[in-house]
Amino acid sequence: MSIDASSDPRIVMTLDAGGTNLKFSAIRSNRLLLDPIFLPAAPADLDASLDNIIEGFRRVRALLPDPPAAVSFAFPGPADYPSGVVFNENNLPAFRGGVALGPMLEDVFGIPVFLNNDGDLFAYGEAISGFLPEVNRRLAEAGSPKRYANLLGITLGTGLGGGIVRNGELFIGDNSMAGEVWLLRNKLAPDWNAEEGASIRAVRRVYGEVAGAAFEETPEPKEIFEIGMGRAPGNAEAAREAFRRMGEVAGDAIAQALTLVDALVVIGGGLSGAAPLFFPALLDAVNGVFARDGSPLRRVVFQAFHFDDPSQQAAFLRGEPRELPVPRSNRKVRYDALQRTAIGLTRLGTSEAVSLGAYAFALSRLGPIA
Repeated sequence: MSIDASSDPRIVMTLDAGGTNLKFSAIRSNRLLLDPIFLPAAPADLDASLDNIIEGFRRVRALLPDPPAAVSFAFPGPADYPSGVVFNENNLPAFRGGVALGPMLEDVFGIPVFLNNDGDLFAYGEAISGFLPEVNRRLAEAGSPKRYANLLGITLGTGLGGGIVRNGELFIGDNSMAGEVWLLRNKLAPDWNAEEGASIRAVRRVYGEVAGAAFEETPEPKEIFEIGMGRAPGNAEAAREAFRRMGEVAGDAIAQALTLVDALVVIGGGLSGAAPLFFPALLDAVNGVFARDGSPLRRVVFQAFHFDDPSQQAAFLRGEPRELPVPRSNRKVRYDALQRTAIGLTRLGTSEAVSLGAYAFALSRLGPIA
């Protein structure tokens, strides 16, 4: 269904849950109603974790001008999201074996509760209110007939996350496992998954390998970025190589995904701010070629453009409009001969995109106001 989240008067309580902290808020008409409330996740203590989740939402509800219509939030998987059952035992060992978190919150608050993966909600937020509508708006302003309906969201941070939006709907999959890009094959280390080449730990590991330092002695990626940009002391070559390799692995994973979803791509997460050091390698990987009997074969059939680069954005918006005569007719048809996608950085900020995605998802499930 079509969602106009910007004018909907209903309030939805939201949560961005991680393995360390719980971040609570509430949204109405695509606007945050209050400053975030933080509580510890207590990942190893189920009772403490559940108590904090309930307490966080109670604090939010007490500050709202009107009763909330729903709860909608991101929670780390694996999980059966439609059923509201979480069984994450990696960074949330207290949830081992499965916990019916959604139904519990429905009993406590008496309103519908919706759970999703943060990568999914990031993609949905950018599809409803961020990157995808901006691209379509710019195409319309340029006089292009081209429009996009699908979006692949990628988050680069502690892990490699993903989400898919198809024709305005969040694509969850039959097992709540759609968009699990972290498990795609790692181009530079085929025995590893892509996340081991495109994450915080990957950047630190490569920096240590090139600089000759133990992993425990390597700086955090933010400092590695500053080193690579020449703004902080350290091994600049190692810093640039760490982000270059991350870009190559992430770009290859995106290329693998694009062969199936054929969509725009938006990138967020804590590492997205290092785009000057990884984006060229990422784009090269997407636009790369296979060597096949001496004849190059494009990695992805269509061409990818860097939407945040002015010259590439101009070429993307321009396209290749053509006009053809219709056989055995006096008519002519116009079409765009340039098959293409655009890759850009988050327009909303990762956390806000997740929250707005959670809000829009709740509205889509609640349906129109009676």
